[in-house]
Amino acid sequence: MIDQSVAIFGPLDRVVGPYAGYVVLAFAVLTFLTRKLQHDHVVEQAASADDVEQASRHPVHSVALGGFVVTSFYYLTLHHHSGIVMATLAVGVFLTDFFEIEARSVEIREGHDLERPKAAMVAGVIALLYASYITLFVFVKDYWNMVV
Repeated sequence: MIDQSVAIFGPLDRVVGPYAGYVVLAFAVLTFLTRKLQHDHVVEQAASADDVEQASRHPVHSVALGGFVVTSFYYLTLHHHSGIVMATLAVGVFLTDFFEIEARSVEIREGHDLERPKAAMVAGVIALLYASYITLFVFVKDYWNMVV
């Protein structure tokens, strides 16, 4: 439940606040899915032209990643403890995606085979698992309490 005494965004907190965890989860899934689109875009760039010096970012993945970071920061204003963990993971995903595209640019310039964005996929999976935990744990809470 959201403490309305610390509602920073007023009406937005009342309308979107109860579903903010699900929005973060949706963006985590979307970011994870669009990473494949980003990688295919870079592979296509590398194969289509020999004079490409730098890989460009796919706009859909950039929007999804930006939305993930922004919604995780919004979630931070609602739930401080889990929000700081989620925001840290989202920034980690952003940073790994940034450095993965730079690594692909180096591979293109030097003529190496393109690798998959392994670090970004691992960071995305960890963020996706935590977003799933903070939103979907309520469905298994009773069973978990029986075990623990």
